Amino acid sequence: MNLTTQLADGLAALGMALPDETQARLLQYLALIRKWNRVHNLTAMHEPEMILIRHLLDSLAILSHVPGFRIADVGSGAGLPGIPLALARPEWHVVLLESNHKKAVFLQQARIELELKNVEIVAERVENFRPASGFDTVISRAFSDLADFVKLAGHLVREDGGTLAAMKGVYPHEELAQLPRPFVVENVFTVAVPGLEAERHLVMIKHEG
Repeated sequence: MNLTTQLADGLAALGMALPDETQARLLQYLALIRKWNRVHNLTAMHEPEMILIRHLLDSLAILSHVPGFRIADVGSGAGLPGIPLALARPEWHVVLLESNHKKAVFLQQARIELELKNVEIVAERVENFRPASGFDTVISRAFSDLADFVKLAGHLVREDGGTLAAMKGVYPHEELAQLPRPFVVENVFTVAVPGLEAERHLVMIKHEG
């Protein structure tokens, strides 16, 4: 099965309809990751089929659960999940926050080549980033611990109802129990990624106050 068909089948399994142009840009993004990966080690995966499943479809699988129009992707790395979300939702404004210089350079290049007018790159540590206004959703798939995520990124959500969204593998029972106040779990969604047997969950966290 070629990548074009695999992507189309994956999107269909997610119940997602994206224009052909958007699907082509997603595959262009995959090609960029593979090209830069040879030098910059953006991901441990090299096979295009696995990058498609474990990165692109994994990112898009959470789309229906992400509220708002102003999104921050914290510790964006190779642009995941921010770039797939920005491609799928051109009306959103997506900020990719990445402190690693080489990865931030890749993100800038991806923004240019993919013509992502709705994407902004911020090469700064999350705890030092002080945006003029808060975000509807602050998302990450890079943080290993939920407590660290809310401590370092909690200030980025807008005060009147912003959400922290953490992409996790298995259900994080212990991490949820250690979540510091005033942050509380609003919901935990089980996410099914087409072609992936592993568990995926999306933890939605609110500021209670």
